[in-house]
Amino acid sequence: MTWLSGRVGGVDLAELRVFLTVASERSFSRAATRLHRTQPAVSQAVKRLEEALGEQLIDRTAHDGRLTEAGRLLRDYADRLLRLSAEAETAVRKLRSLGGGRVLIGANEAGVDALLPLLGVFRRLHPELEVEVRRVASRQMAGELATRSLDFGVLSFAPPEVGLQAIVVGEDELVMLVHPSHRLARRAVVGLADVGREVVIAHNESSPARDRVLRTFEQKHQPLNIQVALPSLDAIKRAVEMKLGVAILPRRCALAEIARGQLSAVRIAELRLRRLVRLVYRQGGQRSHAADAFLDAARAWHEGGARVHPVNRET
Repeated sequence: MTWLSGRVGGVDLAELRVFLTVASERSFSRAATRLHRTQPAVSQAVKRLEEALGEQLIDRTAHDGRLTEAGRLLRDYADRLLRLSAEAETAVRKLRSLGGGRVLIGANEAGVDALLPLLGVFRRLHPELEVEVRRVASRQMAGELATRSLDFGVLSFAPPEVGLQAIVVGEDELVMLVHPSHRLARRAVVGLADVGREVVIAHNESSPARDRVLRTFEQKHQPLNIQVALPSLDAIKRAVEMKLGVAILPRRCALAEIARGQLSAVRIAELRLRRLVRLVYRQGGQRSHAADAFLDAARAWHEGGARVHPVNRET
């Protein structure tokens, strides 16, 4: 008998297995021998199944274990049902042994870049597990976690909601991205006034980082000349490469372009604060085996100093 035993509607799965064995052996006695049960026990199991269905399944006037029309119909469905039961058992056991499963993570565009190093480590540890990263706005993350639509979220701020915990998995900083030929490209640091004289290319979706930049310029009574709004970070970076303006983005978003000499990153004095990248998850409650494995990997990554970007605490 397999792990998934029980009833489907009024039909007992164990009795279905007995019926299929009788149908296969075309004999109650041979079926009893194969099942290591007594012949009366096998006959009673088939009788209970017939009573539950209200149909005779085996023609007892015949001596060759012939099935009735209802029996032949049930045989086909029973075979499919029990195969499905076995497949379900295998799938669940596979999840339990981490042979399969999926981790769902929410992140905005900048969060995906920060998450990639941890994903690389996790994939090396568990190549059999799937990871799906969905684009979710930072402000929606807590709600998605609360409804269990996500296993984890990536945020650059500590979530204020009760019932959420966070592990710091990296750090980043906001910088001004410019074309390498820009007059400010060789400066180590610029001020808000320098940025205010530039055409700024921004994301057209609101975010905590964008709100922070706007608030800083407003508090310092400095202008911010946003003239171009684009729907993606890649589009913003390409626009800067085309010398359409400058952008204020997390450095990590442009590491590849900076390394290739396509963009230059200049620090902004008034925005030089660490942005801690956090993996956020529900406190308590049951998680899938795959999600537990990902959380273990994140904790190890955190305790190891997140490799490239050292951090020393869980918040």
